[in-house]
Amino acid sequence: MAAVQGRFHHIDILINNAGIAHPNLSVAELPLESWREVIDTNLNGMFLITRDALPLMKSGGVIVNNLSIAAKRVFAGSSAYNASKHGALGFTNTLREELREKGIRVIALLPGATDTAIWNTLWPEAPRKKMMQPETVAQALVNALALPTESTVEELVIMPSAGML
Repeated sequence: MAAVQGRFHHIDILINNAGIAHPNLSVAELPLESWREVIDTNLNGMFLITRDALPLMKSGGVIVNNLSIAAKRVFAGSSAYNASKHGALGFTNTLREELREKGIRVIALLPGATDTAIWNTLWPEAPRKKMMQPETVAQALVNALALPTESTVEELVIMPSAGML
């Protein structure tokens, strides 16, 4: 963040987009190391980056936390991923309330199945042709960010037209 501050002086938009998954395993089968890695990346990483970026943000700024529809639904065999995304939604909602008076918008991006590399871990045989393309999700977010500052999108849910997989 010191390098960002030195070069740009502030942050207008922070997009927390890092996320990992674990192989489809039951709670009884999931190694503790896998649990920790997912929670550390998906939840603790989001907290740490956001906390360090906040001093560089001012009114009119936006924080987007790219979560997953798994922040609202659960999928058997994805306990750490589900827990990290549910926790990240709670963090996002808390952050929104804390920053509302400062004029910083906070958006929870909740895409459904999107054709990205995370499926190589989650479900390698997933039907990729039924999924959305990353560009579709990006365009929906750009549209939400373009709204006038007196209105805001708090949660942006985007689902593939084929429905849940």
